Amino acid sequence: MSVEILTYDALGARLNISPVAARSLARRLRLPRSLSDDGKALVSVDLAEIRHTPGRRQAGDVAQLTAKVSALEAEIAQLEARADGHRADFEHERERADRLMAELLQATAECAAARETAARLEGEVAVLRTRARTDSSIDKTERRLGQLAATLVESDRKASRG
Repeated sequence: MSVEILTYDALGARLNISPVAARSLARRLRLPRSLSDDGKALVSVDLAEIRHTPGRRQAGDVAQLTAKVSALEAEIAQLEARADGHRADFEHERERADRLMAELLQATAECAAARETAARLEGEVAVLRTRARTDSSIDKTERRLGQLAATLVESDRKASRG
């Protein structure tokens, strides 16, 4: 049991690992540490007791992982293409919905205007009927009724065109 006091650089060199990995190993094994006069960390270690084998990736593992990454990249490309297609469909339907909403608002406004015109004309017809009963000038009333009928027909034509 020979205990040596090594820096992380020296420990890494002895174990064929990087100084960062040597520091991590010393922390993981809870090896006693101290500081040297120049401020470097020193580790007390018995190399005979440490059974550290540096993890090396084998060529087969790298090739397998590379193939997996390529497959995932191809799948990502396919998914992005499908997403672009869905985005185009969404934009088309959004434009269609906007057009339909504009048409609906226009039709609603026209309907409200037609109702107002119909109510106004019904009021005028009621006034004329009342006058026809009380007034002696039937010719004047008949002319006004004809004008109202023409206005009603014209309003109806405008509504059917729009």
